[in-house]
Amino acid sequence: MTGNLFDAQDLTQETFLSAYQRLSGFDGTHERAWICRIAVNKCLDHQKSAARKIQPAEEQTFLGLSDRRADPEAVCLFEESKKEVQRLCRQLPPPYDEIAEAHFYEEKSIKEIAEEKGRNLRTVQTQVYRAKGLLRKKLEGGSA
Repeated sequence: MTGNLFDAQDLTQETFLSAYQRLSGFDGTHERAWICRIAVNKCLDHQKSAARKIQPAEEQTFLGLSDRRADPEAVCLFEESKKEVQRLCRQLPPPYDEIAEAHFYEEKSIKEIAEEKGRNLRTVQTQVYRAKGLLRKKLEGGSA
């Protein structure tokens, strides 16, 4: 009834334990039918339980999934890239240095920066655009 050897073994043990606990109330007639009824009820209860619905997947399913964790090399390269972005942003002249660091290093939106700095949204947009141009020149080997 379970389709699983381990569940069947567990339910068999539960069946005999339940029969033993209720042995004092048994009148002695139809012993086999009595134990079979307990076993069937245990199986039906098992099939209805929430634990039955959550089945571990087969090993092949897990092998097909990709590892979502980044490998140590990728993490290290990402951290180094972030530090380089911050270093380059800090080399820009004011006010582009703080705007560039907030946008490109801290990954804040232009709207967030404008609200934090108390500046006009269009002004911050222009400063981000100019900072991007200055950073591009630095990365291409020119001076900003």
